Amino acid sequence: MGMIKNLLAVLGLMALLGGGYGYAKLAPKLSQMDPGYMGMYTEFASRLLETLDPGLAMVWSVPVENPDLTPNDIKESLKSLASAKDFLFVGEAPFYKQVEAVTGQPYRHVEFLSFCDAKVGKMMADYQDAYTAFMPCRIALVRDKQGKLWLYSMNLDMMIHGGKTLPPELRKEALRVRNVIKDLMIQAAKGEF
Repeated sequence: MGMIKNLLAVLGLMALLGGGYGYAKLAPKLSQMDPGYMGMYTEFASRLLETLDPGLAMVWSVPVENPDLTPNDIKESLKSLASAKDFLFVGEAPFYKQVEAVTGQPYRHVEFLSFCDAKVGKMMADYQDAYTAFMPCRIALVRDKQGKLWLYSMNLDMMIHGGKTLPPELRKEALRVRNVIKDLMIQAAKGEF
């Protein structure tokens, strides 16, 4: 019995020392992280555990509830809303047409619409070249396999909150772009202009 107590005491001491060492190593790094990192990673982990799909965990998705809205209605809504928010529409890629051209078969609507704020894009590129991978901001317009339309976009929270705190002006503008993208999706899904 005494040997088991001693073994458990040694294991407990090792756990405490390991935890203390880990804290001493992580604390300086964690103090440099964006204040929103814990919430962002918690939300990501929750979605990942709920869906078991990293793609679903990394994106925002907004259903188009009105079945009378067409893909063209949604596209025009997105373009109009973006213009009203001084957010530049920079292109579209009708993926479904490419699939149809290659396969010779009809395909459900899958299209990518690109938007940009060039000033913020420049700030991001000047800060970190890798951030150009997030540009331009894209919203996918997708008819799912059941025929329902959805809007999808990358969740920009990981870029904004997932690492060290961005410089104040870049953080402010990145949050604004994030909010514009989410607003575009929510409003366009309702058919607003």
